[in-house]
Amino acid sequence: MLRDVLIKAALEMLEQGGEPSLRAVARAAGVSAMAPYRHFADKAALLSAVAERGFAALARTLTAADEDPDPRGALIEQGLAYLAFARARPALFRLMFASDFRLALGDDSGAFATLAGRVASLGARDPDSATILSWAAVHGMAMLSLDGRLPGLDAEGERRVVTLLAAAV
Repeated sequence: MLRDVLIKAALEMLEQGGEPSLRAVARAAGVSAMAPYRHFADKAALLSAVAERGFAALARTLTAADEDPDPRGALIEQGLAYLAFARARPALFRLMFASDFRLALGDDSGAFATLAGRVASLGARDPDSATILSWAAVHGMAMLSLDGRLPGLDAEGERRVVTLLAAAV
């Protein structure tokens, strides 16, 4: 219970532009400065738990977007949902892929598995490579967008790019 409260406090702090230290998170949760140490060895462990929550939220987002009865349409909707998630929660998105957070490929609470399942349903000759290509391309777009490197690319432009990618899978 307290673990969840601490993770939620850290997530809120992160998304409001703050730096979630264990001491600051304890203060926000209304507990002693030592209380978080019962659940997290250090700040990195806390931030890893926040990132895991982010991956679970991303998995729910991609699963919801995967409802189109046309498999290629579902892949397009997943790509657009991924971009929207990154835009809506940029600090969390960046944390999820931070270099000090260790995540094995496919070990992300279901987001990668959702993408992989959809790509496999399209009958790609090499579904593993097609999944990595799809993820890398949309993730790259998300990062470029967050960094302001895709000026003028509106929602329709994103749809065209993701549609082109889905056609290549």
